[in-house]
Amino acid sequence: MNKRVLGMAAVCAVGALTLSACGSSGGGSGSSASGPVTLKLVAADYGDKASNSSTLYWNDLAKAFEAANPTIKVDVQVINWNDIDKQVKTMIQSGNMPDVLQTGGYADKVADNLLYPASDVLSTSTAGSFIDSFAKAGQVGGTQYGIPFVSSARAFFYNKTIFAQAGIAAPPQTWADVAADAALIKAKVPGVTPYALPLGPEEAQGESMIWELGNGGGPTDSSGQYALNSQADIDTFSWLKSNLVAPGLTYPNPATTDRKTAFADFAAGKAAMLNGHPSLIQMSTDGKVDYGVAPIPGKAGALKSTLGVADWMMAFKKNGHKDQIKAFLDFAYSEQNTLKFDETYNLMPVTQDTLQAMTSSGKHQDLQPFFALLPQAAFYPLGDTTWDTVSAQIKQSIGTAVSGDPAKVLGDLQKKAQDAVANK
Repeated sequence: MNKRVLGMAAVCAVGALTLSACGSSGGGSGSSASGPVTLKLVAADYGDKASNSSTLYWNDLAKAFEAANPTIKVDVQVINWNDIDKQVKTMIQSGNMPDVLQTGGYADKVADNLLYPASDVLSTSTAGSFIDSFAKAGQVGGTQYGIPFVSSARAFFYNKTIFAQAGIAAPPQTWADVAADAALIKAKVPGVTPYALPLGPEEAQGESMIWELGNGGGPTDSSGQYALNSQADIDTFSWLKSNLVAPGLTYPNPATTDRKTAFADFAAGKAAMLNGHPSLIQMSTDGKVDYGVAPIPGKAGALKSTLGVADWMMAFKKNGHKDQIKAFLDFAYSEQNTLKFDETYNLMPVTQDTLQAMTSSGKHQDLQPFFALLPQAAFYPLGDTTWDTVSAQIKQSIGTAVSGDPAKVLGDLQKKAQDAVANK
């Protein structure tokens, strides 16, 4: 989740949580003559220091699972987000694959025919527990391979103190409201960035898609084909250029401004409004910002569907440990375990039972606006095996659409996307 979010336990791999069988001689039957089967789990680290590292969670879960399943061992390896993709790639190239991997994306593994379909490694009850929109986002060609692990959604954050100083009574609901409120803030609260628009390479694909959704657009059309230069998308960036960038109501150069900068500015009281995800709640609280959360403004009104982001679990075929993986995933996705992980890192659930537990406990009032958005979340085209390539291209250049010619910038991106599809 960079703009972005979402265990298991296993070692023998470098990168993100992945269950991979290490050095076991057993097949998919569950045990072998030489002893217990060992699942290799590689997972991403959601902590920011040793005291809250995801290693602690996965080691505890592995210990409990092994106690209940004495013929299965779990080798846990947790890797930081900056290194996990690279290390997993090395594992795959060397043939040292995990059994289970938890990281940010799955489609490239499907393209290489490395994964079990989710139906092979999930019980009927576990498979049926996922929020439907997230389960569908894990599909490639109509078959689910990506198993959602944790999620996040985007909502609109605004600084109540700055809004009051500018004489603004309520959060904006339309793009016109955003522009009008930003102009008031610029005039009455100097030294503050009215709207923080991060279109730098950290997560430009997220911010851009949020705005495109507000105009009925997005990276793909209704048939799932790339439509990066649709008229709706061109009009979206033309509006941003004319109504936020040109009047000086956002950063001077959004194309070089990353989300982390925008979040830090908001948490320091130096930005009045922006699109954010739940991690901004704690940052704002720590910064003593009196913030509000509302639905994201669209061109004609507040969005009913917002950007959803998920991190994924996947099961590798190479070691033949289908039955053991299934047992492990059923254990890992119990309400008790998923709730513990989500609450530890203030993340959003992907299963119905955990969503119900978090919404009814009374302990997560700050997340209620996000809970309401989850079932209607819209996703990147995660099931397209070219998305990682196209997303990287979007990150690098789409920000220039608010300073240059939107039609040309988006047209160039569309051509690159079509080339990626032709060459896959």
